[in-house]
Formats: sequence, C-alpha cells, structure tokens
Amino acid sequence: MPPEKVNIAQSTVPPISLRRRVTDRVMTGLSVLTVIIVLAPLFAIFAYLVYRGIGSIDWNFLTQTPKPVGEAGGGMANAIVGSLLILGVASLLGVPLGIGAGIYLAEYGRNRFGDAVRFTADVLNGVPSIVVGIVAYALVVLTEGHFSALAGGVALAIMMVPTISRTTEEMLLLVPRALREAAYGLGIPRWRTTLSITLRTATSGVITGIMLAFARVAGETAPLLFTAFGNQFWNLRVDQPTAALPLQIYVYGMSPYDDWHRQAWAGALVLIVLIVTAVTAVRLAVRRGTFGAA
Repeated sequence: MPPEKVNIAQSTVPPISLRRRVTDRVMTGLSVLTVIIVLAPLFAIFAYLVYRGIGSIDWNFLTQTPKPVGEAGGGMANAIVGSLLILGVASLLGVPLGIGAGIYLAEYGRNRFGDAVRFTADVLNGVPSIVVGIVAYALVVLTEGHFSALAGGVALAIMMVPTISRTTEEMLLLVPRALREAAYGLGIPRWRTTLSITLRTATSGVITGIMLAFARVAGETAPLLFTAFGNQFWNLRVDQPTAALPLQIYVYGMSPYDDWHRQAWAGALVLIVLIVTAVTAVRLAVRRGTFGAA
C-alpha cells in the first residue's frame, strides 16, 4: 500500500477516548490489586513458616528418628519417609481410578449412571477429611485388625479420586471434537482414539489435576489419625503403622515441650517444601514434553 494511503487510513481511525483509557487503567490496576490481595497472605504465611522453622532444620533433623519425651534433639526422618510411602500408595490407587473415571464421564458418561458418578464425585469433594478417615478405618483397619500405611493410602486415595476424575473430564471435554472424528475416519477404534489422541492432547491439564489432588491430600492429618496412626520408629512396610509428617507435626504441636514445638515448625516447613518441589518438578516435566510425548 502506498504511503499516502496508509496515512489516510491512519487518519480515519478515531483516537481512543480519555474515558476508555482511564477505564482500562483502572480495571488493570484492580486486577493487579486483587492478585496481590490473594497472594499476600500466602507469602506472609510462608515467610513466617521459614522464619520459625529454618533454624531447626539440620542434618540430624533430616536423618534421625524422634527422641524420647524430655530428651532434646532427634528428627523426623521416619515421618518424611512415611509420608512419601503413604502418598505413593495413595497415588498408585487414586490416580488410575480418577483418570479412568474421568475418561468414562467425558467419553461414555452421557447417561444416568454418568450423572450419578458426577454427583458422587461432587459430594465426595465436599466431605470432611475426618469422615473419609473413618470410612477407611472401617474398610481397611477393621478388616486387617491393625493400623497401616495401606489404610492411610486408601483414605488419601478416596480424597484424590473425585478431584482427578472431574478435572480429567473437563480437560477431555476441551479437546476439539474434530480430532476424534478425524481418528474415527482413519478407522482407529474408539478406545484407542481416547487413549492415544484425546487423553494425550489433554495430558497437561490432567497432570495439573493430579498435582492439585496430590497437594490437597499431602497435608491431611485427620484421615491418618484413624488409619496410619503414626510410629516413632522406621517402617517401610505398608501393612504396619507408619509415621507421617502431618501426624508428627500434630503431635509435636499439641505437646507442652518447647523443643517439640520447634521441630513442629521445621516439619511444617519441610512438608511445604516437599509439596512445592513435587508440583514444580511435574509442571516443568510437562512443559518440556516429558509426559505425553509421542
């Protein structure tokens, strides 16, 4: 286009009015302000947690088991390992069930049974965690006759399933229908289309839902009181009572000993760091294409 025509076109565009510019700046400022209001308490809590707990974290805290009552020192190494064990069991049980339920709801659940599953998932999302712990106690602890890491994993898995299933459903529904139709046109079976195309396309969102559920249950204490129960010693067996960071923090926080209070703050900081590290690592892996790569 010749320069003179460009100038004529530009001259015909009316300038943005002052009212619209002011409205844009005000709304942008309000958006930034709301973000700050939401994030400020989180940063304040984390900063206070670092202030109270960082001084108590040392090599002994990360490698030793708790000391007897009245004896200073010790650590929460067994609780850290126990939390990883229980969360591993919960993930092995809850993630496949949650993803499977989400696939069914998105691809096959447009019927009464699907509506019942959705309603059940929504109800479970609002059930208090202590109720889930009582259910797991009745299903696993009473059956086995003793507390165990497996019972704790079952309780946390029950809490993970509804979040994962509903998130998976929503992510799969966002996949364009044209991708499914193209696969059907090439003669690919429906189940293969769902697993290889639809689910893979929605991998990032599905993994985000998994990490959301993981972060939610990682700090739960009430269900573990009825299931894992706690342990002052090392345990790597899923059929025995097991220590966990939330349980140890709860016990130490309720005690009258200053040294235990100090370690409770350190345990809370370690728990937060473990959760943030796990979520960040998975998000980076997803962003780099480690998951769902062809």
